[in-house]
Amino acid sequence: MDGDMRKYAFEHLDVWRRSSRLACDVYLLFNGCRDYGFKDQVTRSAVSIPSNIAEGEERSSFKESARFLYYSKGSAGELVTQLYIAIEIGLIDREKALIVIDEIKQISAM
Repeated sequence: MDGDMRKYAFEHLDVWRRSSRLACDVYLLFNGCRDYGFKDQVTRSAVSIPSNIAEGEERSSFKESARFLYYSKGSAGELVTQLYIAIEIGLIDREKALIVIDEIKQISAM
């Protein structure tokens, strides 16, 4: 191999880049959370968004690609719900969480 790594189509998508960054932000937001079950569920939802975008982009048919984009949107809704719950029960900082929620909504609309 000459050092040239293959670029996947999804790596050029702004929605994939932003959702990958979002997943990292969610991990950082829950870094100090001791409710490990809740933290695991939230971080899984966050990682699911860019993962499904990537998987959909690698599929051969439009129908399959669209299905994975719908999964990604579903994970976005799930994550927003979990963040609102985390705010209500005092697991995370409200202002930081609202910034993340706004980003999720923007990503979901892309």
